[in-house]
Amino acid sequence: MMRKNLTRRTVLGTGAAAAGAAAFGMMPKRASAQTAVSLQLSWLHSSQFAGSYIAQDQGWWSEAGLEVSLLPGGPNAPVEPPVVAGTALMGISAADYTAAAVAEGAPFKILGVAMQKNPFVVTSLPTNPVNEPADLVGKRIGMALANTPVLQALCTINGVDIDGIEIVPTQYSAQPLLAGEVDCLLSWETDLPVAMAMQGVEALTMLMADHGYSVHSQTYIATEDSLANRRAELVALMSGEARGWQAYREDTDAAAELTLAMYPDAGLDLETQKLQAARQVPLMFSELTDANGFGWWTDETVAANIETLALLGRSVTPDLWDRSILEEVHGT
Repeated sequence: MMRKNLTRRTVLGTGAAAAGAAAFGMMPKRASAQTAVSLQLSWLHSSQFAGSYIAQDQGWWSEAGLEVSLLPGGPNAPVEPPVVAGTALMGISAADYTAAAVAEGAPFKILGVAMQKNPFVVTSLPTNPVNEPADLVGKRIGMALANTPVLQALCTINGVDIDGIEIVPTQYSAQPLLAGEVDCLLSWETDLPVAMAMQGVEALTMLMADHGYSVHSQTYIATEDSLANRRAELVALMSGEARGWQAYREDTDAAAELTLAMYPDAGLDLETQKLQAARQVPLMFSELTDANGFGWWTDETVAANIETLALLGRSVTPDLWDRSILEEVHGT
């Protein structure tokens, strides 16, 4: 799974920060003794993690006795090492990254699944659309060569010959598509298509999850040792996440405003963040989460993940997923 940043525009001024502060009523820090824990994010601060910002801003973790630090990720800040080292109690990763780490001996468990649908899409233009995997044949797709296994997995699942697709190595940008250098791009639903929309360009997206590509994304991971010895902290941390993401779902514009209020120096554009936040909702919430709670998964979704991960060269077993923390959070 790519870890990448949305194309950023100039940072907004204090007006947006004030709006975000008002939206969720930013709360003062509490003076009572708290247990300090860290949550390692998978990328730089943006509305991709706004549910966590809401939980922190509303004091829900403080109420549970936690002082939570939200550690930004980035190209030089992978999630897994600080979680293994204990610097972070929990991290936000993806099933393929976690599978790779476990293959190297890391003692991880997946505790929750924020994105019910993998965000990978094939982005195209209405004049030359890619509506289903078979449409890729004869087209030029711009992508990082490192993601060739992802495209191969999609083709295998859908009976498409990858040799009929021309892979063009590109930077992570919409420009090659807009310039006609490629016919489509491999991207996330919440970034390059959003960047194009902000330029007034209509883009079509074919969500790979709708065509059998099942890899859990934005997953919460912790070590087996933390599960055994720090369960109360994990439950409190995940409970705050669940509350934060529910509030996010109810008002994504306010969540985007809060993001800029909390991180005014992150170089974020408010309207871009609002659109990104809105487009993230159908990836994160489903009938499954409506019935069982935020972050849920089933044996069937795990089985689908295992099949797709095998196509990516990652062999895992169902016990990589541990639902016990979520069961306590949601009272099931």
